Amino acid sequence: MNTDPLALVLDNRRIVQALERRADAALAPAGLTAAQGHVLLHILKQGEAGTSLTAIHRRFGTSMATLSGILKCLRRDGYVQAVPCPGDERRKLLFGTEKARQLQPFLARTLEGGNRRLYRDFSEEELRTLARQQQKMLSNLNVSDSKE
Repeated sequence: MNTDPLALVLDNRRIVQALERRADAALAPAGLTAAQGHVLLHILKQGEAGTSLTAIHRRFGTSMATLSGILKCLRRDGYVQAVPCPGDERRKLLFGTEKARQLQPFLARTLEGGNRRLYRDFSEEELRTLARQQQKMLSNLNVSDSKE
């Protein structure tokens, strides 16, 4: 049996799209998209230390322009505040607001629940193998993965 590399790529794309559609639908009542939800949950998890646009870019690999648009919406809707970084007024630190903190359990349940559903039939060894294979693919494409 020969494995079709294009079929693998297309399956990966369908997996990501299905996760995105499910998260979009689940977060719609809160007025958020999947992308906004992931970014907001990441910001909330940084707590009192805050985070920067650059750090979010490194974590998600999303373009700076796209992230700027996401953050603009999150700030407009009162979920995120930007504060000048002590010692570097040009840099802004991002923090979740009280409104965002109230939404955090829902975000975590929704987004992390989608991940659990995706991997529910995998053994721990299968997950470790998949993680190694994904890192190898990223390396083959020279994509750095700087998880925090």
